[in-house]
Amino acid sequence: MGRKKGVVEFDESPPDDFDPANPYKDPVAMLEMREHLVREKWIDIEKAKILREKLKWCYRIEGVNHLQKCRHLVQQYLDSTRGIGWGKDGRHPSLHGPKVVEAESE
Repeated sequence: MGRKKGVVEFDESPPDDFDPANPYKDPVAMLEMREHLVREKWIDIEKAKILREKLKWCYRIEGVNHLQKCRHLVQQYLDSTRGIGWGKDGRHPSLHGPKVVEAESE
């Protein structure tokens, strides 16, 4: 038994026959869509983990200068963690409700 040559290609797109207005119309498409969403969420989580490791190393290497030298990694990490997760805070930002605006002092 030998190894197969070449790279395996995966279909990374959502199912074509999924109807968001009526998700229960086609149960197979609904399950494929759910698997697609879970796969995309895991990819986002793993990207955030990789950025976190890079940030840890940057903090260790730069020492006291980490505030200036690692700022770009901090911003990338915060952007990558926004909106991911499995709990209530993993909702899309538009579903979090209205933003609280500070009242102006008179």
